[in-house]
Amino acid sequence: MTRVIALDPGRSKCGLLLADIATNTVLQGMVIPSAEVLDQLRSWMVDAQGEDDQIAELVIGDGTSSTIWQHQLPASLKVRVVDETGTTLRARARYWQLWPARGWKRLLPLGLRIPSGDLDAIAALVILEHYLGRSLQWPGPDPLKNAPSR
Repeated sequence: MTRVIALDPGRSKCGLLLADIATNTVLQGMVIPSAEVLDQLRSWMVDAQGEDDQIAELVIGDGTSSTIWQHQLPASLKVRVVDETGTTLRARARYWQLWPARGWKRLLPLGLRIPSGDLDAIAALVILEHYLGRSLQWPGPDPLKNAPSR
């Protein structure tokens, strides 16, 4: 298993994603407060320590506060900075590909469909897919429907 982390950096919240690129599968995706990101990264790194599923690298978008984040990331992680221009719009379209609209909402044109929640985890997915040059599967539940209320 080859694991990669993607980070859509932000000031107050971040999109964070853990993927197995050998199987092109998202393992976990979440939107969490910025203050919790480093703890989550360390948790994933500890879980992978000493096993065949080591974290290969972290891919981070070059947008909001990216430089600040790059200085805070664990030194043991190989970091790749990726252009994140247009990820918000691409994340919206990608969301509807992964979790198609149901009922009357599917009748709306794609440009008028707005997911009900923060798309930061999907933006992290889009950043990683752009870096890899291929799409990933997200077999888990819709992160917007299962997001904890804060």
